[in-house]
Amino acid sequence: MSSPTSRRRSPRSRPATADEGALTLTRWLPPLELALLAVALAWPAPRIMARLKGFRRAPLEALVVWQAVSVAGVVSALAVGPAAVATDALPRWAEASALAFSTGMLLRLLWSGHRIGNRLRSQRREHRELIDVLGTVSGHDVRVLAHPTPTAYCVPGLRRRVVLTQGALDALPPEELAAVMSHERAHLRTRHDLVLEFFTVLHEAVPPLLRASAALREVRLLVEVLADRAATRVAGPVPLARALVALAGGARPDATLGAPATESVTRARLDLLAADDPPRWLRAAMLAFAVMVFAAPLGLLAAALR
Repeated sequence: MSSPTSRRRSPRSRPATADEGALTLTRWLPPLELALLAVALAWPAPRIMARLKGFRRAPLEALVVWQAVSVAGVVSALAVGPAAVATDALPRWAEASALAFSTGMLLRLLWSGHRIGNRLRSQRREHRELIDVLGTVSGHDVRVLAHPTPTAYCVPGLRRRVVLTQGALDALPPEELAAVMSHERAHLRTRHDLVLEFFTVLHEAVPPLLRASAALREVRLLVEVLADRAATRVAGPVPLARALVALAGGARPDATLGAPATESVTRARLDLLAADDPPRWLRAAMLAFAVMVFAAPLGLLAAALR
């Protein structure tokens, strides 16, 4: 018959087991947190940010935040697999699932970049060739199309073009035309097409159920607001506001740069022309938030690799 002492477990065994369990749970956390962060940055975060209309008053800082959130979401998804393997504490099925998650995101990202990049460049090349044939040359990069609807847009790329219709030339006095030209050339000079292409690639790479169309619309509006700011510095807010109203009924082809001719977009741009600049502390807070968001997946990945 065994004694009570022999039936009891060693008093040292309980702390050792608890420590091992805590260590295992700690090593599980980074890949799980990366997966949750990827989903959070792809689904609720863009929808919440798209409702923060006040951020439009600081379009540059707002775009930095959008870029940080988008890149952090992609990095989180890509890091889940490596983090799961590095922990060396997950079951085989969990490691395989994590690797499949990251690999799937990488393949979607590569395919989205290839497809969208080829499509945009092909459409821009075809449209550039068309307007060079149909349009009248008005300066080295300006083409005028014989169309009565007031319209203005630009075609980015190595052989960039600013396109105006005859209706725009007839409707806009010199100071308003100068504002429009400054707006379009700001798009071309600062390569806003690359900014939009970047966001479009990330948007299409996200699974359809998680995509936020409102986020992409907000980014497009921010790009227009940035070009509006550049035009205002050249021509002033009043001529630009009048030009926006005159061009509100125009349309632009796909793959070119120009704001959608909708009442809501035009109204938002007009309101922002009259809005005061945000305080410096808000701009600084937005940039600090962008840095924190971008650093989050890198920190989690580093914790998994330790």
